Amino acid sequence: MKKLLKKTLKLILPIVLGGFILFWVYRDFDFAEAGDVLKHGTNSVSYTHLRAHDRDFDFAEAGDVLKHGTNWWWMLFSLLFGIFAQVFRGWRWRQTLEPLDAFPKRRDCVNAIFVSYAASLVVPRIGEVSRCGILAKYDDVSFAKSLGTVVTERLVDTLTILLITGITVLLQMPIFVTFLQQTGTKIPSMMHLLTSVWFYIVLFCFIGVAMLLYCLRKTLFFYERVKGFVLNIWEGIMSLRGVRNIPLFIFYTLAIWACYFFHFYFTFYCFAFTAHLGMMAALVMFVGGTFAVIVPTPNGAGPWHFAVISMMMLYGVNVTNAGIFALIVHGIQTFLVVLLGIYGLAALPFTNRQRK
Repeated sequence: MKKLLKKTLKLILPIVLGGFILFWVYRDFDFAEAGDVLKHGTNSVSYTHLRAHDRDFDFAEAGDVLKHGTNWWWMLFSLLFGIFAQVFRGWRWRQTLEPLDAFPKRRDCVNAIFVSYAASLVVPRIGEVSRCGILAKYDDVSFAKSLGTVVTERLVDTLTILLITGITVLLQMPIFVTFLQQTGTKIPSMMHLLTSVWFYIVLFCFIGVAMLLYCLRKTLFFYERVKGFVLNIWEGIMSLRGVRNIPLFIFYTLAIWACYFFHFYFTFYCFAFTAHLGMMAALVMFVGGTFAVIVPTPNGAGPWHFAVISMMMLYGVNVTNAGIFALIVHGIQTFLVVLLGIYGLAALPFTNRQRK
């Protein structure tokens, strides 16, 4: 009963959290008009006469933009980069597995990535585990070792996005300062936390508990079992040292993040009210959106919308148009993730049928 309750909470809580944030971001939408659009449609909407201070989002307008105000060629072009990003990630992952004497099929790595992204829509972060399970099933790759390579990948990605963030902040410092001020984030209060006595008391408590567990480790009944699993993960983490072609690994990493960026940037040209925004504005919103999706909701739903809408308004786009952009772009990109996940799930048993 407890296991069932725990699994249910893991599934429901991220969805509830994302739904709550989405509700808060779009709390003033006109749902009555949205229903009318679905039934009868609209003939024309003037986007140029919207007031920047208007807080009421009109779903009728969103529906009309989706049908008549979206350049679908640019949208399709942007989706190609979303696919390439996952393909490059699959190829890079295979590189980190090679030093462990694991040589899964390249297409299995890519399909596992497709499935993992789709799985994370159901339970955030579960995709990292599912892709390791897929390689264990189809390519006999150690689950623990492959999980270690996933940790390594995420460390590399973290360093990459921190580098991108640092450069972006230096180039667009006024925008970030304004964003922090308007969202109520006060840097001095954050510094006060680090200088607080209670912060260090809690920190030392954690250190004390960790040291106690270390001293008692051999008396714990699960020590040997956990030790072997952790050592395999550690071996996977250290696999980066044995990567044979470092320049290729760096290329894959840069290609992944370049594709993520262009996957977002080219959607600007899908709408008249964002086409004038430059690459630097896109980079600022890309960084903000990347950090927003850390919040465990399906595909960052809610936090991503809040970050993108807030930052887009700083570049002169009114809240209604910014809301339309976030709603349509996130919805279509999420749909792509679902399609790729279905493809990967169907392709894996088909491409491995001769193995049985």
